[in-house]
This record gives sequence, C-alpha cells and structure tokens, in this order.
Amino acid sequence: MIEKQAETPVLQVRGLKTQFHTLDGVVHAVDGVDLSVHRGEIIGLVGESGCGKSVTAFSILRLVDKPGQVAAGQVLMDDRDLLQLSETEMSALRGSRISMIFQQPTTCLNYAHRVGAQISEVFEVHENLSKEESQKRAIALMRDVGIPEPERRAQAYPHELSGGMAQRVMIAMALACRPQVLLADEPTTALDVTIQAQILDLIRKLRAQTNTAVILITHDLGVVAEMCSRVYVMYAGRIVEEAVASDLLQHPLHPYSAGLLGAIPIFGRRRERLLTIPGKVPRLVEVPIGCRFASRCRPRLERNLEICSTAEPDLFETEPGRRVRCWLYAPQNAKKA
Repeated sequence: MIEKQAETPVLQVRGLKTQFHTLDGVVHAVDGVDLSVHRGEIIGLVGESGCGKSVTAFSILRLVDKPGQVAAGQVLMDDRDLLQLSETEMSALRGSRISMIFQQPTTCLNYAHRVGAQISEVFEVHENLSKEESQKRAIALMRDVGIPEPERRAQAYPHELSGGMAQRVMIAMALACRPQVLLADEPTTALDVTIQAQILDLIRKLRAQTNTAVILITHDLGVVAEMCSRVYVMYAGRIVEEAVASDLLQHPLHPYSAGLLGAIPIFGRRRERLLTIPGKVPRLVEVPIGCRFASRCRPRLERNLEICSTAEPDLFETEPGRRVRCWLYAPQNAKKA
C-alpha cells in the first residue's frame, strides 16, 4: 500500500464540479471532488443514493448529458486532462484506456444485436482487428469472464441471458482492451447473493491479471470491506472522508461515515434496533451555508459547535492518507475529537 502511494496515480480527479440546470435552479450534483487511484488498486466511492457517485463516474468519462455539464475541474490521465480533449480523442480513449461497467447491463446492451457481435465491435473499433479475429477474441474473453459455452452464448441476444450472464458480458466489453482504469458502478445491483459474490470475485481476479485500477462505486460497505484498499465517502456532492478501507470500517471519523456503519445489520450480533441518521439530505439546489451534514449531526449538537452552521469545513488531514471534512477534526478541535 505504501509503495503504491509513492507512485504517480494512473487517474487523478481535481476539483470536479458537475451541475444540472433545471427549472428549480442549478443542482450542484458533484461539487469539488478530488480523488485518485493507482495502477492495480481498487478504491471505493461510497454513499447513499443521490450523493453524486454515479454522476462523478459519468463526468470522468464525459458522458453527462444535458441539462448537465461539467462546470470545472480536471481529470488527469497520462499527463492529459480528459476534460480538455476533443470528442474524437475522448471516444478513442473510452473502452480502450478507460472503461465502465454500468449499473444496469440490460439497459446498456443493444437488444438488436447478438452479444458476441457487441464484444467483437470493441476490438474492431479500438484495435482495428478483422471481423474474424475480433470474433475469436470475443469468444476467448467470454470464456475468461466465466461464461459457459461461449461459442453458443455469443449467438444469443441480451434478452436471452440471465442478469448474471448479462453482467459478465458487460464486464467482458469493459475489459476487452485491458484498460488502465475501470469504473464499476454498482456492478452487483439486482443480482442474487451467489451471483454477486461471483461477479466481485471476477473483478478482483481480472484486476490481478491485468493490473487495471478499479473505482468501485457502491452503497454497500460490506463490498468495500471485501474489495477495496482505500475508500472515499461522499455526501451531498462532496467527499467527506478519505481513508484506508480497514481504518474507516474500524474507526470512522466523520459522523456520516459512522452513521452508515451503524445502520448495517451484523450477522450474529443482536441489536434492539438499527441506528438511523436523523433528518434528510439537503436539496442540492439549495446548498446550506456551513457543513452540509450539520442539520443531521448528533456530535455537533453534543459539542455545541456553532461554526458547523456558518462555515463549511475543509478536508482536514488527521494522519497521512486520511482526511475528513468535519469541524471536529479542525486543528483547534482535533485533540478533543
């Protein structure tokens, strides 16, 4: 882990802001996000639905549609800012150097074409292979991702596949050109527990084989514990905590991170009731002054910290590699936290 941190990240996101212009006002869906991932590393991006995780991934790939737009920031890869590339240059990178496993394969696969042909197309477009060679590579890749009888399955249409098989096809397409970075957006959503475990194990094995960096977007902290070396916690468009995954799971610093962990049922441990986080997420067209979590934060009330309602905290570094956006960990309060 220390050795990886000394290397230059394969992908760096700096000050990323993505907004949606609506009739109600400007929605600040992603508001100044910084993150990085190193080659061969799996990081987690976690938070509840609507916090901006998926929009962050779509912004990195420049797939945000109107009325959304990336308003500011940098996405650095290979000493280039992806946000400054032409659409032709960006199209050449998508699927080759940087790929994505989307949340719902059934909505991303083309139902008018056989799945083998859809995988083959990746090789034809990005590696300029012949149709015959592309088909051979597609079948070999389907075998690699655990699809039985790949020659027969290649002739199937998406609606003829189970959810797990469709997800494997999506993974095959995303990994076809051995990308440097893979974005996996809730890759096990709507799959049963057995298939979930198989898909996660597949991503882990393929990462080990190809040394691909993975950004795993999830709301499931159990998945983070199993898969990730580092984790970023996101709330209301902001990163509120960054830590080594094991440290965060054992000792969360931000009250929101602690709330997420407290709401998880633990097998074999009886609780009278699961913990809940009071209140609700602020509307991102009306971003509150101060800390965005202040109205829901019990420690703020217990410490009577008025600054939480009047000024937003920075990401304070509590130790190397660990940062938290909370006034409890400001230098003047750190010893008391």
